[in-house]
Amino acid sequence: MGVLDKLSDYFSVSLSPTRGKKRKPMQTVEIKVKMDCDGCERRVRNSVAYMKGVKEVEVNRKQSKVTVSGYIDRNRVLKKINNTGKRAEFWPYVPYNLVAYPYISQAYDKKAPSGYVKNSMQALSSPNGMDEKLTNLFNDENPNACSIM
Repeated sequence: MGVLDKLSDYFSVSLSPTRGKKRKPMQTVEIKVKMDCDGCERRVRNSVAYMKGVKEVEVNRKQSKVTVSGYIDRNRVLKKINNTGKRAEFWPYVPYNLVAYPYISQAYDKKAPSGYVKNSMQALSSPNGMDEKLTNLFNDENPNACSIM
């Protein structure tokens, strides 16, 4: 540790000329946009690439997914993409291994890319669901369970 490092602990320099203005946090926004051709992809990419605070834009046309990283507001990014004439929404999918019950009716979506299911808060099985009743049927802690042996 050098002398300059030690001195920098005691002094703080504000590089921002305006006080009170907070910088947006660094975040990554994933958006689902239907893109058919290279022109659609280019139009969507250029609409967000030149926004203030954007550091990186990734477009995956196969999954219909746009990933924008930077010091941005997620609602402004969505609005900017909607202004291109494309229908856009926040990315509604998560990898299926992160969901407790990925193939129940609330989470399963045929339109989802392979390996993904809907990101729904209701992706938990209902306590009165058939699968819970079957697992409790042979449970040792259930006094009314079937005992075969």
